[in-house]
Amino acid sequence: MVVPSLPLFPQKDSLRRQMLDRRRDFVRELSDTERTRLEQRLAAHLTSLLANASVVAGYSALGSEISPVWAMEEARAVGSVVAYPAFHSPAEPFRFLGADPTSVGAFGISQPPLHAAEVTPDVILVPLVAVDRAGTRVGRGKGHYDRVLAPLKRNGTRLIGLGWAFQLTDEQVPADAWDVPLDAFASPDGVISLG
Repeated sequence: MVVPSLPLFPQKDSLRRQMLDRRRDFVRELSDTERTRLEQRLAAHLTSLLANASVVAGYSALGSEISPVWAMEEARAVGSVVAYPAFHSPAEPFRFLGADPTSVGAFGISQPPLHAAEVTPDVILVPLVAVDRAGTRVGRGKGHYDRVLAPLKRNGTRLIGLGWAFQLTDEQVPADAWDVPLDAFASPDGVISLG
């Protein structure tokens, strides 16, 4: 799948910039203790959704992204394999590898070592900048997740976007042809089905 470098919908790019600023400002106001408490609340809301998953994929949070680390630990505690994205090359789609993110990969993101086993997740916890109630996700705009999520979703993988509560917008996000809709949105306030 080829993802164009210029957005077809300028309002999507505008929403991305606004939400990145809002997210940065929100997290800047949190103490480390409060942020941890909110991320633990997020994990508590995800417990029942992850309980029956054989493989749960998460991500290494960057900057003001909400971290799935506590949810990943709960998944591991009930016997799920935990996986994270790993790039062999920034030009190729990442793969989910079943190991902790102990190496630094493309774009300076923590990822599993490349010798770890590739796995197919039952549930993927997806980072986002914004999402609407139809499940249309705004990411960072490079299309890395859309390239990987489309075939997994077709095969039944459940996609749960994670964010701070305000990242769920009532504004309809214009969907590009390559956008893969999320099944649910989870925040410290709870889980909401999308679509």
